[in-house]
Amino acid sequence: MASRSGPDKPESPDRQGEVTVEEAKPRLKRPPMFKVLMMNDDYTPMDFVVEVLETFFSMNREQATRVMLTVHTRGKAVCGVYPQDIAETKATQVVDYAREHQHPLMCQVEKA
Repeated sequence: MASRSGPDKPESPDRQGEVTVEEAKPRLKRPPMFKVLMMNDDYTPMDFVVEVLETFFSMNREQATRVMLTVHTRGKAVCGVYPQDIAETKATQVVDYAREHQHPLMCQVEKA
C-alpha cells in the first residue's frame, strides 16, 4: 500500500505533538558493609595473629600488632570492613589458614 500525502494526510515538518522520552539513570546505592571480627583464644600465638593480619588484611607490622593486642586485651577486634561477600571470604580464609596450622583462631562477620 502506498503512502499518500495531500489534503487527507498532510506531513508536518514541525513535528508538533511528539513526546521525547528520556530514560532515567538507575540510582545505584552502595552495598551494605560488614565487619570482620577476630576473636581471642588462649592457644593461638600472637605472632601467628600478626602474620594473619598482615597476610589477609594487608596491614603493616605496626597496625597488625595494634589489632592483635586489641584482640588479646578486649577479646575481639575489627580487622576490616567490606561488602558481605568479601567479608565472608576473608573470614573463611583466616579460619581455614589457622586450621591448616593447627590453631583455633576464629573470625566472625557482622553488619557494620
